[in-house]
Amino acid sequence: MTTASICTIGDEILIGQIVDTNSSHISRTLNSLGIKVNRMLSIGDDHDVIIEGLRSELEKNNIVIVTGGLGPTKDDITKQALAELSGAKGYYTDNEQLEIIHRILSSRGIDILDINIAQASVPDTCEVIPNRLGTAPVMVFRFPEEKFGHQATLYSLPGVPFEALGALDDISDDISKHYSVSDIYHKTVMTFGIPESVLSKMLDEWEDSLPSDMHLAYLPNPLTGVRLRLSIYGGRKEEEEARIEAEMVKLKEILGDALYSEQDDRLEQCIGRMLSAKGMTVSAAESCTGGLISSLFTSIPGSSEYYLGSVTSYANSVKTGILGVPEEIILRHGAVSEECVKAMAEGVRKITGSDFSVATSGIAGPGGGSEEKPVGLVWIAVSSKMGTEAVRMVFKGDRKRNIDRFAANALNLLRAKIKNELNY
Repeated sequence: MTTASICTIGDEILIGQIVDTNSSHISRTLNSLGIKVNRMLSIGDDHDVIIEGLRSELEKNNIVIVTGGLGPTKDDITKQALAELSGAKGYYTDNEQLEIIHRILSSRGIDILDINIAQASVPDTCEVIPNRLGTAPVMVFRFPEEKFGHQATLYSLPGVPFEALGALDDISDDISKHYSVSDIYHKTVMTFGIPESVLSKMLDEWEDSLPSDMHLAYLPNPLTGVRLRLSIYGGRKEEEEARIEAEMVKLKEILGDALYSEQDDRLEQCIGRMLSAKGMTVSAAESCTGGLISSLFTSIPGSSEYYLGSVTSYANSVKTGILGVPEEIILRHGAVSEECVKAMAEGVRKITGSDFSVATSGIAGPGGGSEEKPVGLVWIAVSSKMGTEAVRMVFKGDRKRNIDRFAANALNLLRAKIKNELNY
C-alpha cells in the first residue's frame, strides 16, 4: 500500500501561535485517493532539523507532503533545505510562477521587490506546479529508488491554508499518475451517553472477533459523543463495504439507543434531519450554556428551516421577565432547579411557537457551587405539546468542558424526545 507522511514547517506551529489546519485537509484528500497516512509531523525553522526530519519521512513513506516555509522572508528556509536534501546544483526561474507573482502583486498595488521575484527561483532538482493563488510555487521532488530504497516523492506546498488547499487537486492528479493506489473503506457511527471505557468493555467480544484486516477506532468528543470508525485498507471497495456492513449489523444490536447516527454526524445535524423530515421546529432557552446550543444549531446550513431562535437568559431577571418563569420558583427553588428549567423550556416554546424546545440551567464553575448544588451540576429540560421532562446531571471538569457537556447532553435529550414522539 502506498503510504504518506504530512509535515508542517514553522516555529509558529510549535509554539502554538497558529493551529495547523492544513494537515487535516491533506489527510482527507490522501485518504480519498486510497493512500494511508502514517504520520503527521511538525518541524521548526531549523535548516538541519528540516533535512533530518524530511529524510527520515522519505525513508519510511512513498509520499511526503510538506507545507510552510516558502515565503519571501529570511525565516522561510524550506526551499534551501529541500535543495540540499535533493542534491541540487543550482536554481532556475519558473517563468509561469514569475508571471503569477507579477499579476498578484500588481493587482494589490504592491511594489514587486527582489525577494518576491526570488520566490519563482526553484532548485534544479524539482518540477513546478504553478500556484495561481499565491506567490510561492508548489515544488515536486522525485527521488530514485536507490536514494531511499523505494520510489519516493516530496511535494512542497505553501503554508497559507487557502493556497495549500488550492493545490490539492493538482497534487492528487500527479499522485494518481505516478502511484498505484488501493481502496480504503471507512464506516463511521456516532454514539452518545456511554463513556469510552464502558463502550470498550461492551464491544470487547465483538471487537476481538473482527477479521484481522479490520481496524476499530474510538474517537471521543464532549460535544458529539464517541465516534466509532471501522476501517479496511486495501482490497476491492465493493467487497469490503459488504464485509463491514455485516459487522455493522452486529454492532448496532450491541449499541441500541446509544447509536444516534450511522454517518459522521453531530447531534445537532441528526436533530435537524428529523425535524426537517416532519416539518417541525425547535427553540432553546439557555442559561449556563450561554448560547452554545444556538450556535451549534446555526452552524448548520439551512437550519433556519427548523430552528426558530433562543433566549440566553443568564440573569434571573431575563428568566422571569422574558421567559415568564414565576419569581416564586426562583425564590423557592433557585435558578438551577427542575422547576426553573421546565418553566424556561415551556416559556421559550410559547414565545417562539416551536414544536419542541430545550432549556439548560447549571453551574459551570469554577466557583458558585455548594454542597447541595455542586460545580458541574446542570438541569436540562425538553418540552413539546406532549409534555415537559427535566433531567439532573453532574459533571466534573473545567468550565469549558462542563459547558460543552451541558450542551451536548441537552441536544441528546432533545434528540431522544423527538425520536420517540415522531416515531423515528
